Amino acid sequence: MFRLRAGTITDPYSGDETPADWSTPATLEIPGAFVAQTSTSLLGNATREQAVESKSLFCEGSFDIQKGDRIRDGADGAPIYSIDGIPPAADTNPFTGWTPPREIPLTRAVG
Repeated sequence: MFRLRAGTITDPYSGDETPADWSTPATLEIPGAFVAQTSTSLLGNATREQAVESKSLFCEGSFDIQKGDRIRDGADGAPIYSIDGIPPAADTNPFTGWTPPREIPLTRAVG
């Protein structure tokens, strides 16, 4: 399981760095993570048919996952999923500092 994060480019108007360059994303392995199936739906109209797959990423609670990241389930060529919305915050026990695993919704559209 790998996290892909877009490289940054400089906005020519504001000078701000924005994540938008997917030509060479930063890749980081997510230790102990797995993806579980939640649902698949088929969408279609007269000119197009599309399948939308929803899954959940389960990973260590403190692992750095952000909106806009992508998740690759395996080596190069494996399916790539998008983070569906804002990942939930990592909860931490105030007495022990323990952080439980968290579930992050993913989606992938084909077609």
